[in-house]
Amino acid sequence: MTSSHANQPVRTLVTGASGFTGRYLVNNLHERGHTAIETFAGRSEPETPTRVALDITSPENCRRVIETVRPDYIVHLAAISFVGHDDPLDFYRINVIGTLNLLEACAATGHTPRKVLIASSANVYGNATSDAIDESFPLAPVNHYAASKAAMEAMVHTWFDRLPILIVRPFNYTGRGQASNFLVPKIVEHFARRAPAIELGNIDVARDFSDVRYVASAYEALLDSDAAAQTVNVCTGTPYTLREILSAASDLTGHELQVRVNPAFVRQTDVKVLAGSPAKLRSLVPEVQAIPFMDTLRWMLEA
Repeated sequence: MTSSHANQPVRTLVTGASGFTGRYLVNNLHERGHTAIETFAGRSEPETPTRVALDITSPENCRRVIETVRPDYIVHLAAISFVGHDDPLDFYRINVIGTLNLLEACAATGHTPRKVLIASSANVYGNATSDAIDESFPLAPVNHYAASKAAMEAMVHTWFDRLPILIVRPFNYTGRGQASNFLVPKIVEHFARRAPAIELGNIDVARDFSDVRYVASAYEALLDSDAAAQTVNVCTGTPYTLREILSAASDLTGHELQVRVNPAFVRQTDVKVLAGSPAKLRSLVPEVQAIPFMDTLRWMLEA
């Protein structure tokens, strides 16, 4: 990703840059010599050349940012991603209309970036029962978050002939800095403070957990790839049950944690095994190597 003008660094606009994934991606981009232009919501801080305010729900604001920055690349991570968010309409305002505003801003300003990478979610597959869900599986969202991402994808497809867009569907991923209302950080936090017990739901569900550093590296490499007008899973293809994670954390720390199953945390709709097929990702960016989950767990416990 070197610029054709030697003295002009590549400019990459990252929405949601201060989020869990954004922080890792921005760090990677800096190491590649990019100028990362980070967006932030609200007016709580002053703008700088590399930090700009962006209200994704405002078409005018989106146009102003695209016109001012004219980025070489756009990585769109900004979204409402907490499934339990209390206002269902916000999912659609931000995840669907916000994404549309960004694309329309490119059209309105006559600016075509080299690549627009848009983050969707493996949640769009819903309760698909397979240990290797690939990109051809039908979408069957079961909540507003997933439905908003599926609607966003459908809308983005109508732009495939106008802008070089790539949609990524990450499966579960974790790492240092993830909020403790997510499962793996919750488990790590209990082991780190040597808590006597933990309350969880069904510990026999299995999930394809990636390392956030792997996800950020995949996004960065996909920007550089020739892939456009398509969708790609970001996953490892290796599922782990929560029971296995608890056992591994116990082995790593030497601490025994009593597990109490809280019926309130057990959902009847819980998918038994949710694992993706990374075959397409590997064919597009073979240089990006997955990080073994036990290494991720060790890294988190050492924090």
